[in-house]
Amino acid sequence: MTRQSLRLGMVGGGEGAFIGAVHRMAAALDGEWRVTAGAFSTDSGRNARTGAQLGLDPQRTYDTFDAMLAGEASLPADDRIDAIAVVTPNHLHAPMAIAALQAGFHVFCEKPIAMSDAEAQAIAETVQATGRRFALAFTYSGYPLIEEARTRIAQGDLGAIRLVQVEYLQGWLSQPIDIQGNKQAEWRTDPARAGLGGCLGDIGTHAFQLAEHVSGLLVQAVSADLTIHVPGRRLDDDVSALLRFEGGARGTLKASQVAAGEENGLKLRIHGERGGLEWAQMEPNTLTLRWLDRPSEIVRAGGPGLQDSAMRLLRTPAGHPEGYIEAFANLYRSFAAAIRGEESTWVPGVPDGLRTMKFVEAVIANAASGRKWTSIDPGESE
Repeated sequence: MTRQSLRLGMVGGGEGAFIGAVHRMAAALDGEWRVTAGAFSTDSGRNARTGAQLGLDPQRTYDTFDAMLAGEASLPADDRIDAIAVVTPNHLHAPMAIAALQAGFHVFCEKPIAMSDAEAQAIAETVQATGRRFALAFTYSGYPLIEEARTRIAQGDLGAIRLVQVEYLQGWLSQPIDIQGNKQAEWRTDPARAGLGGCLGDIGTHAFQLAEHVSGLLVQAVSADLTIHVPGRRLDDDVSALLRFEGGARGTLKASQVAAGEENGLKLRIHGERGGLEWAQMEPNTLTLRWLDRPSEIVRAGGPGLQDSAMRLLRTPAGHPEGYIEAFANLYRSFAAAIRGEESTWVPGVPDGLRTMKFVEAVIANAASGRKWTSIDPGESE
């Protein structure tokens, strides 16, 4: 019997949008998904052009998200979409994800999961009630050498973890392009569409999720500073935080979108009692291991000594670079396997969404207060 691709609908991600195209490339890479429907833009012309460029049946390029839900639900089960990718600005994540889940569709959602912890909790409750699958686009956790780092820490190679340092530096908002009308910048610095955090929600959540995912430890409390460097901007463009992890580990998180000259400088360093590791997103096929009692090691994607769990995320032999699209595709491949009921690797979902929203709210509360530390659990401070 021929294996059929799962059918994907998309809301948002129309002509000119960055992340929608990335989702489509990642979903298509392994042949597990095929975009068959969409409500890509509230601009009817842009919406129609996007559908045409993707070769969709015009009847399945819907004018609105609600029309897509109704139209797809009315189709036979072997024709309607299996899942919906939500790639809209943040304020639409929760209402659209909840509506899609309640309509019987699985959901792959952009991060952050929602505008608040309360909205994130509502999504979690809907996932539980409907039994549908829910994934979040924490792309960097799909890199093979992030899985290598996570596995080595989990099996105790570094010993007890003591230090976790993560930074994500960008420079694209160093000038007031949001105020000057850049659409990608405009919504990300608008509290009504982005939420409580600017840089914090956009890339600080990536850094936080990666730190917890790889270290295997939960952050218990934060001491943070939020800054707006560009005059007239309404949300933070620079974040600094001290982190207290369970088990006594300490950490730092730095996220900035005004680090002029930086591109996507996501870096992670973790040290235990016996050694440490270092990984950088702009050189993703290299993991450096440093030891207390022997020479350092350079581990390469596809090279000798790689853990089986990391090897399963690779598609090409050593020396053929794999990057951002492939990492993203690993999440879509795992999401497809989970929907099919097959054995799958881990995919970020509701727990990651809840954790990152608690982090965002704790950082904002701490930065606005005179307290030294604020618990990740809202309202509990010391």
